[in-house]
Amino acid sequence: MKKIIGLIVNPVAGMGGSVGLKGTDGKMYEKALELGAKPGTPLRTKDVLSHIKNKDRITLFVAPEKMGEEYVKDFGIPFAVIGTVGDDTSAEDTKRIAGKMLMDGIEMLIFVGGDGTARDICDAIGLRIPTVAVPAGVKVFSSVFAVSARAAAEMVDAFVKSTDVTEEEVLDIDEEAFRRGRLASTLYGYLLVPNTKRFLQAGKEASGMSKSSIENKKESASYIAEQMDKKILYLLGPGTTLKAIADEIGIPKTLLGIDAVFDKKLVGTDLNEKGILNLFKRYKRKKIIVTPIGGNGFIFGRGSKQFTPDVIKQVGKENIMVVGTRDKLSKLDCLRVDTGDLEVDRTLSGYTEATIGYKEGMMVKIKC
Repeated sequence: MKKIIGLIVNPVAGMGGSVGLKGTDGKMYEKALELGAKPGTPLRTKDVLSHIKNKDRITLFVAPEKMGEEYVKDFGIPFAVIGTVGDDTSAEDTKRIAGKMLMDGIEMLIFVGGDGTARDICDAIGLRIPTVAVPAGVKVFSSVFAVSARAAAEMVDAFVKSTDVTEEEVLDIDEEAFRRGRLASTLYGYLLVPNTKRFLQAGKEASGMSKSSIENKKESASYIAEQMDKKILYLLGPGTTLKAIADEIGIPKTLLGIDAVFDKKLVGTDLNEKGILNLFKRYKRKKIIVTPIGGNGFIFGRGSKQFTPDVIKQVGKENIMVVGTRDKLSKLDCLRVDTGDLEVDRTLSGYTEATIGYKEGMMVKIKC
C-alpha cells in the first residue's frame, strides 16, 4: 500500500542568505528582493524529489503553486493539491495547509525551509505524524533538519520502509538578535522524524567559553595572524573563532557576518555575495577562513550563505582554511558542506588540515 506524504515549501526561505540578511521574516523578504535575492527552495525541493528511490510507493499531497505544486510535476509521483493560497504566502498558510493535510490523512510531512518554518509545522501538527525537514533557510540550527536535500530523500525512503521514529528539537532563533550579531536560541518544541541519525544534523551548541577553549582560540588566532600574506585578500567567516583572529590583528569583526581583510586592514564588513564578488575584481589572490558553526559541523551552508557556490569556485578548495578549537573538532565525526550545488559540495569533500592551535593542526574529513 502506498504511503501518503505531504509536501509544503516555504518559497521565501533562505532568500536573505546570499545578500547578507540574517533571515527573511517580516519585511526582510521585501528587502531581500530589492537586493536581488533569488528563491532557493525550488532547487532544494527538486533535489529531494529526484533522489527519492521509492517514488512508486508514495502519493504526495502538496501545497498549491509555489508552496509545492510547481515542483512536483516532472517526477512521476502521483499528487493531489491541498488548499489554496494567494499571491503572497505566509506562516499562516503553512500552518493552515499542514493542518488540512493532517485531517486528509497524510502519514508523514516533508517541509522545505528554515527554523521559522519548523516552528510553524510544530504549531500545526506537533508530534502527531513524523516529518522530514529539508534545510533551505538562512537560519537552520534545529536538530530536526536533515544534513542536506539528498539526506532528506534518504529519510523519506527509510520512512517508506517503515523505520522507527524519534523526537528532535525545534529551536526558536531570535532574528533581531541574529542581525545584531548574537545567536540567541531557546527550545520551541519537538517534531517526530525517521530514526536515521546519520542523516540528521546535530543541534546548535554554544561556543565553548572555558579557559582552555578561549586560550585555544587565541593560540590559533596568533598563528594564523602571523601567516597572513599582505598580498592576499582574506574573507573571515562567522563565529567567535574568527573573531579571535580579527582581535589578534586589531580590527573589528561582525560575529555572525563575513568580513574582508587585506594587509591586516579591514576592507569589507558584513558582506553579501555581491560585495564579495566586487572585492574579487580588485584583489586577484584570495582565501576564505571558516570554522564549524556550533555543534553541527557545517563550514558552508549554515549561517554563511554569502559564501555562495560562485564565491567558493572563484576561491578554490586549495585556498580555504579551516580553524577550530581542539575540543570542538574532536567531538565531530566530520565537517559538512551544503552549498546547494552538488558539484561544489563534492569538490570540497575529502580531507583537509584544520588549525587547532599554534603550529598545530588536525586532519578532518569533509562530507557533503
